[in-house]
Amino acid sequence: MTNANLPRRIIKETQRLLSEPGGVFKLELFLPEEYPMAAPKVRFLTKIYHPNIDKLGRICLDILKDKWSPALQIRTVLLSIQALLSAPNPDDPLSENIAKHWKTNEAEAVETAKEWTRLYASGA
Repeated sequence: MTNANLPRRIIKETQRLLSEPGGVFKLELFLPEEYPMAAPKVRFLTKIYHPNIDKLGRICLDILKDKWSPALQIRTVLLSIQALLSAPNPDDPLSENIAKHWKTNEAEAVETAKEWTRLYASGA
């Protein structure tokens, strides 16, 4: 992937995310026949420990559901997923157990997320 055409802010944010703790996550992006009138379908193929992502890789994100608009772009979807990775929302979980862990001991949950990143998203 070349960074030449990306805004500097996105390059900087991506570099920060890659360095903390260095994971590369694979996603599946499906554009339905009705796109852009219907939201794209996106899911993680890489295992991830996150309250808003379930074990099947489905993502709890409003713009992928009821807040979708044909004016939104794939770029917006990917940036929203990137933001969700940086700021999990355990109050609107897709994974109840992980959300409970996040609420009762956030530091430990973050360490578990980092460990899963090392185990499953090493990029190898």
